[in-house]
Amino acid sequence: MEGVIVNFRRGKTTMKGNQMVLVVDGVNTKAKTEKLIGKKVIWKSPGNKEITGKITMPHGNKGAVRVLFEKGMPGQSIGQKVRIE
Repeated sequence: MEGVIVNFRRGKTTMKGNQMVLVVDGVNTKAKTEKLIGKKVIWKSPGNKEITGKITMPHGNKGAVRVLFEKGMPGQSIGQKVRIE
């Protein structure tokens, strides 16, 4: 299964460096995101390093999810695909 990183999880003045908002292909409701919670997410960098994370909870009502990564994510990861296992 694949998804796309949309943005960092953020507020008006703060940004969480290791938390990202992810949109998953084929998931468009909050009810469908419940099946994804706890799954592993892997992002592969251009330097062939893998950063792993875990889906923690839904984000909004249109099928986006929050992902907690093991360390801070670079800005170049926005808009790139991730693998969900």
